[in-house]
Amino acid sequence: MATLTVPPTPVSPHDDAIHLYKAFKGFGCDTAAVINILAHRDATQRAHIQHEFQRMYSEDILKRLSSELSGKLETAVLLWMHDPAGRDAIILKQALTKDFINLEAVTDVICSRTPSQIQTVKQIYHSTFGTYLEKDIEIQASGDHEKILLALISKPRYQGMEVDRDMAAKDAKELYKAGEKKLGTDEKVFVHIFSERSKAHLIAINSFYHDMYGGSLKKAIKSETSGLFERALLTILQCAENPAKYFAKVLNKSMKGLGTDDTTLIRVIVTRTEIDMQYIKAEYHKKYKKTLNDAVKSETSGNYQTFLLSLLGPNH
Repeated sequence: MATLTVPPTPVSPHDDAIHLYKAFKGFGCDTAAVINILAHRDATQRAHIQHEFQRMYSEDILKRLSSELSGKLETAVLLWMHDPAGRDAIILKQALTKDFINLEAVTDVICSRTPSQIQTVKQIYHSTFGTYLEKDIEIQASGDHEKILLALISKPRYQGMEVDRDMAAKDAKELYKAGEKKLGTDEKVFVHIFSERSKAHLIAINSFYHDMYGGSLKKAIKSETSGLFERALLTILQCAENPAKYFAKVLNKSMKGLGTDDTTLIRVIVTRTEIDMQYIKAEYHKKYKKTLNDAVKSETSGNYQTFLLSLLGPNH
């Protein structure tokens, strides 16, 4: 469930474009007015606003926002303006760009999206940036981490809910033999199963693994693998079981300790607001005994804080 709140009576994109143009005009920008409009429009409405603004003022609203806003607020609002697949393509491109390498972000996006979402992102990535996502991953990632990312974006996976239980039990056995049972780890088996099995199938493997060997597959991954490869496997498994719980953990980690990892905070809030942020908020509250809104409030300030809290909706 989304946390986005839009006006009960839809405002015409024409009126929104006029109000935004007024907010940009003159000395300084009426940032509060910009936030009040854009943080309460869904993806379709935002696309219509972009179109209307271009039509009426012969200007790209993204360029205008970029010149009117700055810092973290600018980053968040510009990401928010895109549709989900276009946004993912931008996040991946930025994270795979030489001076801003962020392989954690690449892992989070690729390992948490559905096969059909990944295919759309790949097409947009190529048409927008003139380069192939696979190519950029090959340049920046390495080892087993690179192998699993490439497998996820190139191999078709079943997305339905049907599970072949015999095969799931066999997979659990294969993973045990490739990991906990032997000295060292046969990473190839992990790459193969985690990149080719559906979410429902992975949940079944997890349950068989527990029944057959007494331990959890998650613990096995933690003890048998490390670094970004471990992160990829855990992300795939946790997003199969409970994506909201996974993203609640990512958000908590981004705000823990000294300083805030704003790149992650923005990425998760902006990408999940229209999908499952209601569930993420519930999981966050359950696990950390405070509301996500309160956590974000204590880590951010000013218009940037207002924008993120507007996306998160009421504090409960």
